Amino acid sequence: MVTPGVRWLLSSWLLLWCLPLAALELQPVPAARSPLQDLAGVLAPAERHGLLQRLQAIEARYGSQIAVLIVPTTRPEPIEAYSIRVVDQWRIGREGVDDGVLVLVAIDDRRMRIEVGRGLEGAIPDAIAKRIVEERMAPAFRAGDFGGGLSAALSALESKLAGESLPPPARASGRSGGADIESLVMLGLLVSVFAGGILRSLFGRLLGSGLTAGLVGVAVWLVSGVLALAVVAALLALLFVLSMGGGGHVFTGGGWRHGGGRGRGRGGGAWSGGGGGFGGGGASGGW
Repeated sequence: MVTPGVRWLLSSWLLLWCLPLAALELQPVPAARSPLQDLAGVLAPAERHGLLQRLQAIEARYGSQIAVLIVPTTRPEPIEAYSIRVVDQWRIGREGVDDGVLVLVAIDDRRMRIEVGRGLEGAIPDAIAKRIVEERMAPAFRAGDFGGGLSAALSALESKLAGESLPPPARASGRSGGADIESLVMLGLLVSVFAGGILRSLFGRLLGSGLTAGLVGVAVWLVSGVLALAVVAALLALLFVLSMGGGGHVFTGGGWRHGGGRGRGRGGGAWSGGGGGFGGGGASGGW
């Protein structure tokens, strides 16, 4: 039986093959007017006020900036790509310190992500971000308590900023083992885009696409241990790389750009990022 995670993997690659993102209408990134923006309207006024006060207090106490953005959806992009566009535009965190964090929630997609600035990747490594997503946010979100889940996430993030350790991980539940689908998707996309462009330029369209498909299949098989999934991933990668433009570049218009230029300053609104940079650290999950 095809699990929901595998269906999400297949639909993501099919979307990228059939409709390159450059040709799609991407969700806009809102202006950085506040460290808390609930564009989906899921928080009560008291919850918004309380969370905003906590975000402001964290910045005042530690200097680091944490921003929370709630949107209805990030489609057609995966949440990881939209998150990078947000931090590229908002530039959360201090310039040169790169100590910003973005907590992004897509309500209709039932997806969430914690994006961590370069300067905090030691204090909040990917494994810790993943635990916050799975242990603090997901249980509350499943119960419809978005304010409570975000509050718990902020508490965990603030404890890391203060140099404290999180409690021991909860015992594993009945979820199946193996690599998570998010990791497989990101692995396949990265190999397809970057290796595909290089191999196509070196060996030509057909041979380069075939070599890329082989790399994706082997990588997915090594990570997941599921041969059938590796074969499907290789076929989708082959179709995707064959459909790429002549230069091998698909993501344009601001997508998949890490870091970017320096900070923009604070003009045009009551709040804005301080010029922090991001390198792709963090974790995603669903509920």
